[in-house]
Amino acid sequence: MDQPLLSKKHERRRQLFGTVFFILAGILINGAGARIALYFHWPLFLDSAGTIAVSALVGYFPGIVVGFLTNLLNGLADYTTIYYCSINVLLALGSSFLARKGCFSRVLKLPLSIGLLSFIGGGLGSVLTWYLYGGGIGEGVSAPLARAIYGSGHVSLFFSQFLADLAIDVLDKTVVVCLLFLLLCLLPDKVKKRLEAHRAVEKELPFGKKISGLSLRAKILLIISACAIVITAVTTGICLAMYHDSVVAEESKMAIGIANTAASCFDADRVEEYLALGEKAPGYGEAEARLESIAASAHDISYVYVYQIREDGCHVVFDADTAELAGAEPGTIIEFDQAFMPYIPALLAGEEIDPIISDETYGWLLTVYLPVYNSEGRCACYVGVDIAMSVLTANESIFLARVLSLFLGFFIVILGAGIYAADHSLVGPINAMADVTTAFARDIDDEKLRQGSLEAIKELEVDTGDEIENLYGAIRTMGTEVLHYVEAMRQKNEQILRLQNGLVLVLADMVESRDQCTGFHVQNTAAYVRILMDTMRAKGIYADVLTDEYVYDVGSSAPLHDVGKIQIPDALLNKPGKLTDEEFKEMKCHTVRGAEIIDRAMGMLDGESAIYLTEARNLTLYHHERWDGRGYPEGLKGEEIPLSARIMAVADVFDALISRRSYKEGFPFEKAVAIIKEESGTHFDPQIVEAFLASLDKIREVSRRQ
Repeated sequence: MDQPLLSKKHERRRQLFGTVFFILAGILINGAGARIALYFHWPLFLDSAGTIAVSALVGYFPGIVVGFLTNLLNGLADYTTIYYCSINVLLALGSSFLARKGCFSRVLKLPLSIGLLSFIGGGLGSVLTWYLYGGGIGEGVSAPLARAIYGSGHVSLFFSQFLADLAIDVLDKTVVVCLLFLLLCLLPDKVKKRLEAHRAVEKELPFGKKISGLSLRAKILLIISACAIVITAVTTGICLAMYHDSVVAEESKMAIGIANTAASCFDADRVEEYLALGEKAPGYGEAEARLESIAASAHDISYVYVYQIREDGCHVVFDADTAELAGAEPGTIIEFDQAFMPYIPALLAGEEIDPIISDETYGWLLTVYLPVYNSEGRCACYVGVDIAMSVLTANESIFLARVLSLFLGFFIVILGAGIYAADHSLVGPINAMADVTTAFARDIDDEKLRQGSLEAIKELEVDTGDEIENLYGAIRTMGTEVLHYVEAMRQKNEQILRLQNGLVLVLADMVESRDQCTGFHVQNTAAYVRILMDTMRAKGIYADVLTDEYVYDVGSSAPLHDVGKIQIPDALLNKPGKLTDEEFKEMKCHTVRGAEIIDRAMGMLDGESAIYLTEARNLTLYHHERWDGRGYPEGLKGEEIPLSARIMAVADVFDALISRRSYKEGFPFEKAVAIIKEESGTHFDPQIVEAFLASLDKIREVSRRQ
């Protein structure tokens, strides 16, 4: 195994151990903070200091683990603390968010940090407590303040507890945030950089293209969320149904026990006497008092009564008074509610029936009817016990709040773990590979950069041990092969360019060999053209036109500017005296004939080769045009003349001036330069002349080859 891979694995192992260390430290800080506050009777909690610190320093996932495990461990001593894991993991997420925004390291942003964390810990925590325990003021740190607020008479019980919890938590989070701020100020830069390495997974890795839809990270998040929500909904529904059945069964069992106790309070053989005489019957008052005492013995009980069931309805034997409702008089006939209709035959027969849940005349009730038999074994009456279903549903609401609170805590932990794992093993490597391959594609045409881009791919070292690593291996292999292919293509292109330039020079030499007076004219003019273009670029003259590609095309095609002379007769081309008007007219045709030759060549080519010859055509056709419009063959003027032809005009005339011809001797260098300067603005583009005058040293060196 190569050294870079070993180094990367060592670094990841070191970061893993560091993360575990921070998690354990965070749990210890949470536990120590809570016990210190409790020991000194401070109006603080300090039980989330470790969660906030680890989330801010190391990242969201270690913070979530700290918050969750803290409540889980505390739940071993007091199981109710488990229900607050959702608050602690939300504090972890909030702290990580604030840390990414730099809120813990800037004084002006500290109030924002305190406010958000206090709202989560104190505000949401207070609401959760209210629903977990069915309302009321608790016995915690905030209880005295809550009672004082409620005692003012201006705030409801709920908001009294809410404001008290929020006020205490603001104080708590102020202490924690300020301590964290001091810690960040005192940490050395080296330690901060190491901590930043732990948080690196939370940063968006650079990606070459905009994502048009949902990112892979978002899709994973949605899938995990959807699965967790569906599972929780189904599980919670089943648990709630089971809890409901369990509570109904327990309450029914309790009601039956109360009914049995109530049945022992009166004499079943005297039921008819009770119905006939009512309160005047001996012992009736004492029996009724005992029944009322039983009814008041438990807050779950709504009504306790004794009925004799007849076909015309329920005949009241006893009906215990309650604080809200006076009982019916003995002998009163009460009609059957609709829910009891299916049970009337069994009741008339004196049989036992199952508990009944109804929501009719007397409200939403769970009713238990217990048959009471006289000494002859005949059912004399039924003892009825009603329990308000609102009591049961209140317990179910508390149960639901606890389940949902636990779900939220587990959900955030699972979601955080899923995202953390995806970032390390899926999204992170994919984004990293996308980044380096995008850079590789961007740099493929640059010989200096493409090797570095390939090295960046190799240094990535994805070792997830799954299909992602296989994909990375394929990308790495492809990058190497592409680089070899590009290098081979580069060498072939260079060969083609050398061949192309060689053919141009061969063609130019063929023309030059027919013209016995031109000497080094073709090579010299090409050299002057390149010198002029380099100087123009340095001075910023026509910078928008003189691109690398343009300069290459013009410099390579410059030798073809007189290719049309191949169709000029040798006698005319090498005449040792001045040409006549007719002969000069014929000589001027070399520009048009040269353009025709290049047009035919361009017709056989396509793509970049044809583009390359475009400037060759411009040079050939227009290099005898003049800036003032008095040139040939078309009499173009100023910038109507292609730039390449204007450059060639200066190079061509200058070389003609200093060169010996059959009809003249060459001018001295200084004389030729003076003529070029004199014709600036008439024959030549002034800006090109400016570049010519700035390049005299290099031009002189070329001219010595005459």
